[in-house]
This record gives sequence, structure tokens and C-alpha cells, in this order.
Amino acid sequence: MAQNCDSKAPVFNKPKVELHIHLDGSIRPETILYFAKKRGISLPVDNVENLIKLCCCDKPSSLTDFLSKFQHYMPVIAGDREAVKRIAYELVETKAKEGVVYVETRYSPHLLANQNVEPIPWNHQKGDLTPDEVVHLVNQGLQDGEKAFNIKARSILCCMRHMPNWSEEVVELCKKYRDEGVVGIDLAGDESLNCEAYPGHRRAYEEAVRCGIHRTVHAGEVGQPSVVKEAVEVLKAERIGHGYHTIEDDLLYKELLKQNMHFETCPISSYLTGACDPDYTKHPIIRFRKDKANYSLNTDDPLVFNSNLDADYRVAKTYMGFTEEEFERVNINSASSSFLPEKEKKDLLNRLYEAYGMVKSSAC
Repeated sequence: MAQNCDSKAPVFNKPKVELHIHLDGSIRPETILYFAKKRGISLPVDNVENLIKLCCCDKPSSLTDFLSKFQHYMPVIAGDREAVKRIAYELVETKAKEGVVYVETRYSPHLLANQNVEPIPWNHQKGDLTPDEVVHLVNQGLQDGEKAFNIKARSILCCMRHMPNWSEEVVELCKKYRDEGVVGIDLAGDESLNCEAYPGHRRAYEEAVRCGIHRTVHAGEVGQPSVVKEAVEVLKAERIGHGYHTIEDDLLYKELLKQNMHFETCPISSYLTGACDPDYTKHPIIRFRKDKANYSLNTDDPLVFNSNLDADYRVAKTYMGFTEEEFERVNINSASSSFLPEKEKKDLLNRLYEAYGMVKSSAC
């Protein structure tokens, strides 16, 4: 059952909030081709159509296959100052066109600095950025985009499960740039790599808790409910990235419902990575909807999925029984669970209440 990404009138043509989108999974194909030419990097394709075929998942596969797509284009962007700043700016422009009024984008400063980009046969070029410089450049791009397109954009810095020695530097960058647009920390990557075996992640999250840095963790996407439990109990996660397999542990799921834990769900992503049953009508999001769980709808990596936010909303409406009322509830929950300071969060919620024709007291 494939997703429907046809160009049509938006399914939900009102202001939206997006909390789970990877900056390096949202790059425009045209931008990749531009920097390949500018930097003298020879790609095996030379036009947008073929680049999309190279970089995109077009049928359900595996998370491993999905992650392999990044090596095709990341060496073109990583380590280049102009490229890093530009992709941040362009993401804000794209989100504004999709009707998003607030976005939190996430990325690994180390990967965009080109510190762990695997060499590919047609490129051995290294960049010369530090993770600190990457964060500064992304902040600049997002801030320029905010001014140009009248939306609010913030960022989350990712630790990578396979690189625990990066994590303590990531939390230090969160602390350094917390007043310049960085609102939280994330842990992404292979869920089989638990934090007991890699204490660098635990130390970073303990420091985040100590300093009041907001925390989200990729967990329960393809991993077992135990990964979600670790994220909540050990890393003190305030939100869960994906979290679909949480429902396989009924006690854990009910406890997280009581806690009003926020799940950052990504319908098309979960279909194409094989994270869930390929039949959308059996998706865990339907359980979240019926249980009035606290969750959001997000794109995850729209470049790799050749998708956009409206396509995820269309899937939710077509196959998961979503109504206009549920879309509004989801976006209010998204705003409420954002990592914005309380004053800015209140302003964002008021913007949604006004746009949805709600009175504040009846919103949730």
C-alpha cells in the first residue's frame, strides 16, 4: 500500500507544527547537484530525476537500507560552510510553503562537519568544519529563514548511538547555543546499541538533565519496547522519536499515556523503513489516535522518502481515519510538547487557537 504524494489541495490547510525532521534528510536535490558541481565532486548522476532515484526509498525496505541512502549525497554537503547554512535556510522556506508555523529540525553536528562521512567511490574530499562551526552556521541559516518567511525555527542536536565519544561534546554545544536557537538533544541510530554498553550517552543526558536541556530519543522505531523504557527511565526523555513498538508492552504504554509522553510519529517514514506493518490501516498511530495519546505527525526525512508533510497528513486521513478535529488536536499537542520556552510556547498555542477558531479553555 503506497503513500499518495500527488500534488493536490492540502489535506489540512491550517497552521501546523513539525517536531521531527532531520536537516540532512531534507536537502533539495537541486542543492546537492549545485554543490557537487561547485566543489568538483563527481556524482554518478547529473540531474534531479536520477538523483531522486539514487537517494530515495520507493518501496518498503529496512532501516539499514534507508540509512545507506545518505552516503550518496552527504559528502557533497558535509564540511562546506555555504552548503550547511543554505540547507538550513531552505528547510525553513520549504516548511513555510507547507503551512508550518513552528519547526524543530535535528541534525548531528559531527556528521555535517564531515567527521564520520563514509568515503564513496566517486569522492574522497574532506571538509574543514568543526561541530561548533556547524551549529553556528545552521543557526544563521535558520534565523535568516525565520526573517524571510515569517515562521519560527529551532534545532535539536543529535548524538549518534554508534559514536558515544561525541555525545558529551553534543551536550556542551546544546549548552553553548541554547540562547541562539538550539532547544534540545536527541539520540539517533541503531537501537540495538544500548546505553549501558555506551555510557557516553548516559553521561551526556545526565548533564542535559542537570542543565535543563530538553531531551528526545529515537526509540521503539524498529527496536523493542525495552529501548523506549531505557529512553524514559535512564535518559529521562521528555519525548520519544517514533515509539511505535511501545504498544507491544501494554504496561509501559499505559504508563506513558498517564505521563502524557509525546510520540513524534512519521507515517510515511515508518512504511518505507519497514518499521511497521506495511498496511497503514494496521499502523500503531491508529492506536495512538483512539487512545487520545500525545503525538505529532512529521516527515522525518522528506528527501529520502521523496515526500512532504501534506503526504503524511493525506496518509493519516485516507488510511487512519483522521478528521479535521484530530489534526487540530495533534498540532496543539505538538505545540504543547515543543521545546520552546514557556512564553514562546504560549504565543505559539495562541496562534493555533486563533487559526482553529478555538477558545483556549476548550482546546485540549
